[in-house]
Amino acid sequence: MTDKDYLMLAIETSCDETSVAIVRGGREVLANVVSSQIETHRRFGGVVPEIASRKHVESITLILEEAFAKAGVGRGDIDAVAVTQGPGLIGALLVGVVAAKTLAMALDVPLIGTHHIAGHIYANRLIGEIVYPALALVVSGGHTELVLLEREGVFRIVGRTRDDAVGEAYDKVARALSFPYPGGPYVDKLAQASEEEVELPRAWLEPDSYDFSFSGLKSAVLAEINRAKMKGEELAQGALAKGFQASVIDVVTTKAMRAAQAFGVRQMLLCGGVAANLGLRERLTALCADAGLPLLIPPPSLCSDNAAMIAAAADLKWRRRAFTPLDMVAWPQLSLEEWSVQD
Repeated sequence: MTDKDYLMLAIETSCDETSVAIVRGGREVLANVVSSQIETHRRFGGVVPEIASRKHVESITLILEEAFAKAGVGRGDIDAVAVTQGPGLIGALLVGVVAAKTLAMALDVPLIGTHHIAGHIYANRLIGEIVYPALALVVSGGHTELVLLEREGVFRIVGRTRDDAVGEAYDKVARALSFPYPGGPYVDKLAQASEEEVELPRAWLEPDSYDFSFSGLKSAVLAEINRAKMKGEELAQGALAKGFQASVIDVVTTKAMRAAQAFGVRQMLLCGGVAANLGLRERLTALCADAGLPLLIPPPSLCSDNAAMIAAAADLKWRRRAFTPLDMVAWPQLSLEEWSVQD
């Protein structure tokens, strides 16, 4: 068996998706089964950690069986097991970690604890080659970061949110506009359809900072909503959504392009659940084209949480035989930089 032929079974349970994938050689996805809990959490307006954990327990065995069936392989064909070790919700992570440990012991194969954000970044490797140095713009429900990859598998965070993540801000604004959870797609669709725009502030922070802040923008949206109510005016939802999205996209893409130039990167990577946002994809594509900077963006199916991306990141450790001991613990605050490979 060569590194091109090995089979990795990967498990992702960091939040509200239960996912199992079987990937050959770190690149060829044979199965990537995802069970979403959106309908369960929608009535609560967001993810309830205890409910998420229980749903993972109910789903994990069924999703494992479905993945094997779709991949057309047997348990004895698996050469390694990868699992999201962190970050994430502790109860949710534990379900995946226990399942992965059990499989690794039963099959007598190596275990690879994997970083969730490394998975989002290396989802790009499932669709193309990553050219180093590269810059990853990570935008999701819990994370907004600019990550510099000076070489393969080595991560350095050069910018991060100081308060809300982009996805979190979208959900809070959507809730204020009376949209159901998750609200991001509703806001994106409304913004795309509107010809009018409410001008909203941009938080640029210090001149040399690559950090982000969205709490002030969220407050500005709420102020517009309250102003309309106090005056008895009909709220222009589309214009407000367009203004909110324009502010978010302007800040994250401008800072990403500025960082790309400052660090002399050869490629831009967009990743995370909010990478499925049409407005963001279009704007970053245009900016990178103008700058002559190659851009990789996974399809929407690989932007949201899924186990194929975990297998892609775990391949970094497999090829270096950097396996994880079976006494590994779920780690909600796992550091991306510390998870970097050691050559």
